[in-house]
Amino acid sequence: MENSTHNQSLAGEKLSFDKFREEVLKDYRLACESREASLLGRKEVLTGKAKFGIFGDGKEVAQIAASKFFQPGDFLSGYYRDQTIAFATGQATVEEFFSQLYADPDTAHDPHSGGRQMNSHFATPIVDAQGEWLDLVNRKNIAAGLAPTAGQMPRALGMALASKLFRHSDVLKHLTHLSNNGNEVCFCTIGDASTSEGHFWEALNAAGVLQIPLAVFVWDDGYGISVPRRMQTIKGSISEAMRGMQKKDNTNGFDIYKVKAWDYAGMCEVFESAIRRMRETHIPALFHVEEVTQPQGHSTSGSHERYKSPERLAWEREWDGNKKMREWILENTLASEEELEEIETRAKDMVRESKQRAWEKYIVPVKQIVSKCLELLDALISQGADTSGEIAAAKNTLASNREPLRKDAIQALHKAIQAAGDSPLITEVKDMYQQLRKEGYATYGSYLYDESPKSPLKVTTTPLEFASDSPMLNGYEILNHYFDELFASNPKVLAFGEDVGKIGDVNQGFAGLQNKYGENRIFDTSIRELTIIGQGIGMAIRGLRPIAEIQYIDYMLYGLQQLSDNASTLYWRTKGRQSCPLIVRTRGHRLEGIWHSGSPLGMMLHSLRGMHICVPRNMVQAAGMYNTLLHGNDPAVVVECLNGYRLKERLPSNIVNYKVALGVPEVLKEGTDITIVSYGSVLRIISEAAAILERSGISCEIIDVQTLLPFDVNHMILGSLKKTNRIVFIDEDVPGGAAGYMYNKVLEEQGGYRWLDVSPRTITGQAHRPSYGSDGDYFSKPNVEQIVDVIQEMMSE
Repeated sequence: MENSTHNQSLAGEKLSFDKFREEVLKDYRLACESREASLLGRKEVLTGKAKFGIFGDGKEVAQIAASKFFQPGDFLSGYYRDQTIAFATGQATVEEFFSQLYADPDTAHDPHSGGRQMNSHFATPIVDAQGEWLDLVNRKNIAAGLAPTAGQMPRALGMALASKLFRHSDVLKHLTHLSNNGNEVCFCTIGDASTSEGHFWEALNAAGVLQIPLAVFVWDDGYGISVPRRMQTIKGSISEAMRGMQKKDNTNGFDIYKVKAWDYAGMCEVFESAIRRMRETHIPALFHVEEVTQPQGHSTSGSHERYKSPERLAWEREWDGNKKMREWILENTLASEEELEEIETRAKDMVRESKQRAWEKYIVPVKQIVSKCLELLDALISQGADTSGEIAAAKNTLASNREPLRKDAIQALHKAIQAAGDSPLITEVKDMYQQLRKEGYATYGSYLYDESPKSPLKVTTTPLEFASDSPMLNGYEILNHYFDELFASNPKVLAFGEDVGKIGDVNQGFAGLQNKYGENRIFDTSIRELTIIGQGIGMAIRGLRPIAEIQYIDYMLYGLQQLSDNASTLYWRTKGRQSCPLIVRTRGHRLEGIWHSGSPLGMMLHSLRGMHICVPRNMVQAAGMYNTLLHGNDPAVVVECLNGYRLKERLPSNIVNYKVALGVPEVLKEGTDITIVSYGSVLRIISEAAAILERSGISCEIIDVQTLLPFDVNHMILGSLKKTNRIVFIDEDVPGGAAGYMYNKVLEEQGGYRWLDVSPRTITGQAHRPSYGSDGDYFSKPNVEQIVDVIQEMMSE
């Protein structure tokens, strides 16, 4: 019996060792494959097949070690050096890596971005074709990679915070496809030099305060392109610099771990226990991965030999992670030299074959287009349409291009069209030229806004309903009633920001609601607009419906990078794979003073394409817009009127169901002489001016655009202009801002210039900021007298 037990034990040990050995060799093979992908990827750029490349060579072993503890339900918020994590977690293939490098627009080849993002910007599916959130708990999730340095940090905060809310909020417990009791960890990767960005510090501070399962991996290769670490980071070490934030007994903060990028076994040991602790306690952690090497330097745009000493380069060759892992395998007799050589050879073969398949998939459709173009050009030449020889020259240039692009075919056709003039033989060439242009713009321009049934653009306006005893309330009380009903009916909705929780926001829209719905649904944040926005983005990606408050529109500047580079582009750059239904609630327009009276709508219009921008004139309209946006999956900004919270409005009985269609203006006053187009607080000033003008016999039609993105989708304003033949655009933004945008939309895009009897006008705020005091406001923003004078001048022309 003892002998039998002993033999079973030996068999178990043998099985355990064999499994361990198999796992190690599988990891080494993956490290070799990823390295080879980097090496061949650089060659493809340098030979001209690909445009540009940044690769993850040197980080293979560290990323494999981290990936071993990345479980279904977890999220990665990373950047452009995460190829090995994507391979190791099975969320991307080497072939997809090369398809993305070639910018293949076919989503069957590059499913992550459809050729819209640079290599190694991976994105797993989060929503289905119907706009519904997938089962995220049983899949490994990668949020679309970001290139702006440290841009991945703010959203990572929200992804990790979502786990905390899922664990502690009873109303979210039923969402088992989104979370398994908050056990999910958000892995966030960042280069050491990027820790100098404010994004990193703000996010780490917030994570330490919130106590959320955020695992930040800092890849420290000693440089930020050419700038050494001593010039980047205080104390020359990010982990040493952040020791004051380290968690201790009875404090918040985060755990700090230091590991070596070449120490496979050591990293596995540290990561295993640390990640397990995070799942249990939700204490965030910083993993400072030191002594990372860069075998090929920073990117394909230059050589690191220009700024690294020979000694440093020699050290990097000696301490390369793949080389050290190979030595460790041999030292521990886990494989022979011959076995490792076979693994390395197979890895090279696999990557080379994957690269070739990706290239063939990319280039064959392009060559088919080129072939058809050459046939058409040959026909033109043979039929005598090439009187100048220009068509033959265009054809020869296209035929000699070994690696043509779609634009090369289009340009050749265009040259032929120009050279052939009015020849009747050119019709088929023109048809193909137009077809290729149409297909090209559709290929790269689709999915800017949600195209699923969850598009808020498919929502129509709901009529307002009022009970016989509907009360007249202050604007802030209207919103308070609305948010109360909203939170009672939709458990996914969360609201947060500076002063939102305890006091119910500075204008009392959430007054008393934290006590009613709890601190996990309506809560305060510190003063950190950038990560308030990022927090909302991360929570939205995880399937919640966050309303992130930025106290004043002037402070949108702090969070603009995240909205512009992340939220507004997410659906487009993943070609519909990922959505971000974030609502940013803010307030602005007319008030006195530089920092609380802004209307920087032009800035937002230019930088937030992919988001909706709503500019309600009152709080009932705002509620209708919130309802519309909550029906859909697109991100949006709602700008409430600062001076509207104390104005009386009638409370609708259907306020939680009332919806305002986006992009549909409303005629506030009909008129026959002039069309006035505006939005927000200035509409009240316009109404005063219109009353004065009416007494002098001038009939004004006042149109509230309601939303700037989208803008007047049915061309209602054009219809008004056809009636009045005069138009003025008024807003509080700087000259050329939102008024210039509206001017362009109506007069150029809608063709309104054809209906003008007099020169159109814009009346805007001044170029400077609004000055303090009532006189400062009067001379900084449009005023009644100014509007009356301009319109009377227009009527006298």
